[in-house]
Amino acid sequence: MPGAAVAVGSDGDDEVVHDFSPLLVVYRSGRLERPLIVPPVPPGRDAATGVESKDVPLSPSSFVRLYLPPAADSAGDKKANKLPVVVYFHGGGFVIGSAASCVYHRFLNDLAAASPAVAVSVDYRVAPEHALPAAYEDSLAALEWVLSAADPWLAAHGDLARVFLAGDSSGGSICHHLAMHPDVTRRGRLKGVVLLLLLIHPWFWGKEPISGEEEHRRRPRKRGELVCPGAADGVDDPRMNPTAPGAPALEGLACERAMVCVAEGNHLRWRGVAYAQDGQRWRCSSRRGFGHVFYLLDPEMEEAKRLLGRIAAFVRAK
Repeated sequence: MPGAAVAVGSDGDDEVVHDFSPLLVVYRSGRLERPLIVPPVPPGRDAATGVESKDVPLSPSSFVRLYLPPAADSAGDKKANKLPVVVYFHGGGFVIGSAASCVYHRFLNDLAAASPAVAVSVDYRVAPEHALPAAYEDSLAALEWVLSAADPWLAAHGDLARVFLAGDSSGGSICHHLAMHPDVTRRGRLKGVVLLLLLIHPWFWGKEPISGEEEHRRRPRKRGELVCPGAADGVDDPRMNPTAPGAPALEGLACERAMVCVAEGNHLRWRGVAYAQDGQRWRCSSRRGFGHVFYLLDPEMEEAKRLLGRIAAFVRAK
């Protein structure tokens, strides 16, 4: 489970070589600790929303968790009544997280019911055991599986002409990568798939600070070297900094429209704003004082409920 401590290598060496607390601590011996443990929960029927969920393995190292809202039963299986499909990629800085974690399970139940939509939460390999592009490869394979309608829930109830790529933090980075991937852009053009992009507090970074970031650069955090050792230009690799000089233009995104959500208390917000402005995309800002992925940490707060409402409205809009 990515949320738990993992021991690798020899014992007896407590020297820390990478400290990305509370997500990950790496010791000289190779031992890894993930202090932010988020317990997994099984799929099933959610009593609060009536949403049904199930896990489908895609490979020995990845799976998806599907969510079917009660609205699917009343909509029937006629094409005109099918529900949009939200493919969700969890966050965690590419080093922790799981589609089975209790926080994502709660959010996907709520999102599937509120939209309503058939939701697919993607579990992918994480670093440093599996550095990038492993997460991208697993995510692309999951998206292709979704678009194949191989699962009965997707075939009967999912409108594959309305597919949303959604994710928070590093999951937002995955969404961007997929929306720029040639396999995805070709499929969109040839088969009429309409992709819509929803980035929630996306994890984008860069070598040089942009306006507003300066005060958050006092303590360097070289997570990019650990997560993506083959990056072309460090954290200015277009996968981590899509607005870097020389990065592909955002006009090439395989999506009809996009929504970027930022939190005013989040040090990543300036990159999210820059991304939205560069691509002339929609932006939705939360109230000042709220931090990174606050809606996952306290879903009962009023601002989290308002954000869920805005996201659901974006999914419903045609």
